Amino acid sequence: MVAKLKVDQLETVDGTGIITANNPLAGDGASLTGLNATNLGSGTVPTARLGTGTADADNFLRGDGAWEPAGGGKVLQVVSSQINGTTSSTSNVYTHIFLSITPTLASSKVLVTVTFGMGNNTNGSGNSQAAMELKRGGTSGTIVIERTVISGNNTDSNREGMQRATMQVLDSPSTTSSTEYGLYLKNTDGALYYVGAWGYSIGWLSPACVTLMEIGA
Repeated sequence: MVAKLKVDQLETVDGTGIITANNPLAGDGASLTGLNATNLGSGTVPTARLGTGTADADNFLRGDGAWEPAGGGKVLQVVSSQINGTTSSTSNVYTHIFLSITPTLASSKVLVTVTFGMGNNTNGSGNSQAAMELKRGGTSGTIVIERTVISGNNTDSNREGMQRATMQVLDSPSTTSSTEYGLYLKNTDGALYYVGAWGYSIGWLSPACVTLMEIGA
């Protein structure tokens, strides 16, 4: 015989003790509250119920309830290019050395490494000096993230002062949008500078090597 019992509450005779169900209870548990997770005796909680984002072998659950790539300091991507060509100028100018990266996480850092050749055509006039700025944002960039001073001592009228330079910086773009990095020549003495080449009569090309590495936070 099957019976249906409709009640608002179940309670023991004296209002104390535990009501024991001898068989499993089924139905919608949406209205059950105050459940204690320590009483879970079997089964596995689905990972989708633990946090937001994608739960897989490459992610971990953060304290704020979000699944994120595991391992701080992990290299997430590398963008590299060898750039040929020369920029020459007697005034401030952006060079031809540009490269872009699109970070996968806004919390990532970008390790920027640039090597380039630089010479000046002072024709025996002695010392000369210019500054190179590494900027985020390309030709519209206003954020200087590194600066180096290039000096040359040219006392031979048939040769140009020249130097090979390296710039490296760990930047925090804080975005997941495409981000461009570029070099900017800050001419401090008005001499003619060549960026991307060095050598006798600036005839030997020295390609610029640019590497951008996204590092997970």
